[in-house]
Amino acid sequence: MGKDKNPRRVADNEAMAKLRMLRTSPQKLNLVAQLIRGKKVDKALADLTFSKKRISDDVKKCLQSAIANAENNHNLDVDDLIVAEAYVGKNLTMKRGRPRARGRFGKIVKPFSELTILVRQVEEQA
Repeated sequence: MGKDKNPRRVADNEAMAKLRMLRTSPQKLNLVAQLIRGKKVDKALADLTFSKKRISDDVKKCLQSAIANAENNHNLDVDDLIVAEAYVGKNLTMKRGRPRARGRFGKIVKPFSELTILVRQVEEQA
């Protein structure tokens, strides 16, 4: 008997990867995500490799995971992939603090964020 297979969350020519609990603010992560939106995956990987931002290594790892998902799970051609979407969301925020003068308390927030990368196969026009 068994259950029916779950429907795919993305289209047949797409694959995605999600990275949660990234220790950076969503605003800083979005700057790196803007670098790769709409680019071919090999150009996006090159841009992330030579980026000076600290979080670009984690974004590169997520992009490589999305490419591997497209190739192994969905049988898509790696040479025709583009980064269709790269969006950032908030995650939890650690609240820390530091004692200040006159009995006050300086608040320190340590935000986490999450990243979703969607790659899509497009056919080359000749």
